[in-house]
Amino acid sequence: MEPNSNFTEDQLLLSSAQLQEQLEQQKALASVIVRIRESLNLETIFQTTVTQVRQLLNADRVAVFQFDHEQNWEGEFVSEDVALGWDSAMAVKVYDHCFGEQFASSYQQGRVQAVADIYKAGLSDCHVAILSNFQVQANLVVPLSRQKELWGLLCIHQCSEARDWKESEIEFIRQIADHLVVAIQQAKHLHEVQLQAAKLAQAAQRDQVIAQIVDKIRSPLDIETIFKTTTQEIRQLLQSDRVAIFSFNPDWSGNFVAESFVEGWTPLVGVEPAIADTYLQQTQGGRYVNNQTFTVNDIYQAGLADCHVTLLEQFQAKAFASAPILQGDQLWGIIAAYQNASPRQWQSYEVESLTKIGTQIGVALRHYKLLAHAQYQAEQQKTLTSVITRIRESLDLDTIFQTTVTEARQMLQADRVAVFRFDPQKDWEGEFISEDIVPECNSVIAEKVYDYCFGENFAPLYAQGRVNAIADIYQGKFPGCYVQILARFQVRANMVAPLLKKGELWGLLCIHQCTAPRYWQPSEIEFASQIAEQLGVALKQDSYLKQVQMQVVQLAEATEREKAMERQELLAATIDKIRQSLDIKTIFRTTTQAVRELLEVERVAIYRFNPDWSGKFVADSFKDGWKPVAQAQPMIIESFEDTDDDNELPRNETFVPIREGEKLWGLLVAYQNSQPRYWKEEEINLLAQVGVQLGIAIQQAELLEQTKRQTSELTQALQELKQTQTRLIQGEKMAGLGQLLAGVAHEINNPISFIFGNLIHLNEYTQELLKVVKLYRQNSSVLPTVQEQIDKTDLDFLIEDLPKTLESMKVGTERICEIVLSLRNFSRTDEAELKPVDIHEGLDSTLLILGHRLKNNNERPAIEIVKEYATLSLLECYPAQLNQVFMNLLSNSIDALEEKFKTIQQKYLNLSQRCPKIPLTIWISTQAVNHQIVIRIADNGLGIPQEVRSHMFDPFFTTKAPGKGTGLGLSISHQIIVEKHHGQIKCSSKPGEGTEFLIEIPNND
Repeated sequence: MEPNSNFTEDQLLLSSAQLQEQLEQQKALASVIVRIRESLNLETIFQTTVTQVRQLLNADRVAVFQFDHEQNWEGEFVSEDVALGWDSAMAVKVYDHCFGEQFASSYQQGRVQAVADIYKAGLSDCHVAILSNFQVQANLVVPLSRQKELWGLLCIHQCSEARDWKESEIEFIRQIADHLVVAIQQAKHLHEVQLQAAKLAQAAQRDQVIAQIVDKIRSPLDIETIFKTTTQEIRQLLQSDRVAIFSFNPDWSGNFVAESFVEGWTPLVGVEPAIADTYLQQTQGGRYVNNQTFTVNDIYQAGLADCHVTLLEQFQAKAFASAPILQGDQLWGIIAAYQNASPRQWQSYEVESLTKIGTQIGVALRHYKLLAHAQYQAEQQKTLTSVITRIRESLDLDTIFQTTVTEARQMLQADRVAVFRFDPQKDWEGEFISEDIVPECNSVIAEKVYDYCFGENFAPLYAQGRVNAIADIYQGKFPGCYVQILARFQVRANMVAPLLKKGELWGLLCIHQCTAPRYWQPSEIEFASQIAEQLGVALKQDSYLKQVQMQVVQLAEATEREKAMERQELLAATIDKIRQSLDIKTIFRTTTQAVRELLEVERVAIYRFNPDWSGKFVADSFKDGWKPVAQAQPMIIESFEDTDDDNELPRNETFVPIREGEKLWGLLVAYQNSQPRYWKEEEINLLAQVGVQLGIAIQQAELLEQTKRQTSELTQALQELKQTQTRLIQGEKMAGLGQLLAGVAHEINNPISFIFGNLIHLNEYTQELLKVVKLYRQNSSVLPTVQEQIDKTDLDFLIEDLPKTLESMKVGTERICEIVLSLRNFSRTDEAELKPVDIHEGLDSTLLILGHRLKNNNERPAIEIVKEYATLSLLECYPAQLNQVFMNLLSNSIDALEEKFKTIQQKYLNLSQRCPKIPLTIWISTQAVNHQIVIRIADNGLGIPQEVRSHMFDPFFTTKAPGKGTGLGLSISHQIIVEKHHGQIKCSSKPGEGTEFLIEIPNND
């Protein structure tokens, strides 16, 4: 045991030493990280790092080596910490001509070189020589890579002896190197920022002047004023002879549109015709398209083409500087500064200033275009609003159509705007039903039109809601039939928008330009589409207007974007939680808690509307210290005011709707109870997205519940259908059996009645004959032969036995008549409807039919029947069906008694004992109680267990062996008593004592 104990102790000491070593490494690493964060001076960081690393690793030298990227893998040590007795490697230029071949690739991939002994590691001679110069015996080198570029090396040298480097030491140095790389990147960024700050300071003064010019550009909205102000201010800024703005035409020729020049020079605006610069035309804008400037200090010394020099001479220019004017991504023109009196050396800041002004002019042009477009759109929206208002004011389609075509034609300045309606009874045939036209065009009202190629070429596209815009019907590859129809109506340019009614193509909104081709603008196409959409709303007789919301995406700061991304991730997680469950309470609880944590609010609640628009809170999540609202009484929220500037004011709550499909189900509300809060747009959007997901979850839960309910209903209906089908089959069988019994009874009754009726006469005739025989024997002598025959036939016996035989035949026929009567009473084929009957007759008939089963046989003794009939009035019932119930119950009792006898007898047989007498009894009793007829059928069988009694009235449930029972007898009996007679049937049983069935049937006397 002692060696093992020592071994364990050594392990503990070793583990403790390793933990201590790792702790020291982590302290050193933390110290390096702190110095990196505290200082931006790279030398201080390097020196602190190498000192602490050398002390921690107990190495002879730790140094940072930096490559000179201007040389081929040459560099020097820029920082080191070396133990006493060893030479410094600082400022020593090092060039290993085999470094690039052997190590550069590996270091660039982040690999670490750990050499325990440089003389045994198989290094190249040149590498060993260099390491020997620095007295190195063992070497550990980690690359310092900055953005995939090898910046330098972190070197740990053991000079005194060879050294096996531990994995923990290598990993530690790798982590140190990673943080040094961070420090190197920080230093580079700091240097770049300092350089940029110096440049910004120099440009600040120029920018101030440019800013003043830009302010003057931005102030007016008239583009001519902008051009005039710009050229004048920039000419004064640059002290040039002329500043002009040149605008390109579509063919890359152009004209001067604005200028400012010193008095004495010839103006260029409005004097020169269109200027065609062949170079700009051939290159479609040349360098200006790429946003490049062009500067010429002396047009005669710049090597320009002769045609270019000639053109500049026409402008009286001897030097110029030009910059492009870009309208968005398109080259609009050029702004140029000209020096006419003499050549000029243009400074870079002057060109830069000209470039900035050109950019600002481009922005101004863009704004001017957007303003004009916005004004045009405003007019469109004004017209659209007017049309929508007219549509809302009237439900008469003729009025709506006439108002629409009039407003649309005036807005679009078209020659004709008309509404075309298809005839649903014909194949794409229709007529124009409303129009507004200029006087020069012919009317198309009531014109029948059938385009046999319409269905093939255009109908599918129109059915998808597409708008067809044709600039010139003669320039496109259109079917001849189509062009022929349009030419018939003087159409040259055509724009058609579909009118959809409940998803089907009802008609067309047609805009025609008859006088000339016309290039339809996207805004015009959109306008026509919107008008068509509103007409579709009118066609469907719907009183709602789709609101078009314009969303402007604003650039947020980096931190705000990160927070938005984080919220999106949390939103995704919240939605995932919502989708993980279909239990609505779990969904509510998870959602409110997740949203509250996500928005960092004090409470999030879910409010549900009632049908009368009152409601209550059904779930909430709140911070500690606040009371729940989910258990509060129902409440009515009187109003939710929605204004455009709500988000600009601090509020204590914000809410979004929760919709279950198209139905407003409730609200998702976020509260800040302690103080007002400015709700950000992204917070409201996030809340709205959760509200949408909640609506989907509620809809899914409702659909799941509905599906379960429908499944249950279908299952129940299927079960009932099976039961009904089986009962119908059983009923048909019983009806067939009843008809069979009735037929048999009828067929037997006829001959038996004949026999029974003749027995009376036969008895009378026999008595008369016997009297004659007696008289004959008494009053005359009998002939010997006759006497001999009398003695031979034993006449005295015949005279005595013949009346007995006749009496026996009478009893037999009476018995057969009783059986026939019982069969007829049981079948009751002529009594399918409700009828007052004596139920005792039904019971007795059933017992008579089952008489053969009640008698003793080879397997058991006879079954005793005990009747206790009360005096009852006639019961209005379905006799045949009630007899069927008695038959089922009595048959089951007989089966139970037979099973009892077999069980007890087998028990004694197994014990080899004599079996005692086993009483087998069925009790039948009737009585009238509280306007009800009560019938009890009991037996002294083995009884029925509780688990069987709970299912005994279920269809197809049976405990009998296969082939001996269908499991329908008690089920049908239950249906007859409960559903047909509105009564009750109950079963009570004690195991080993017997079973009793109790039937209660209402009797209205």
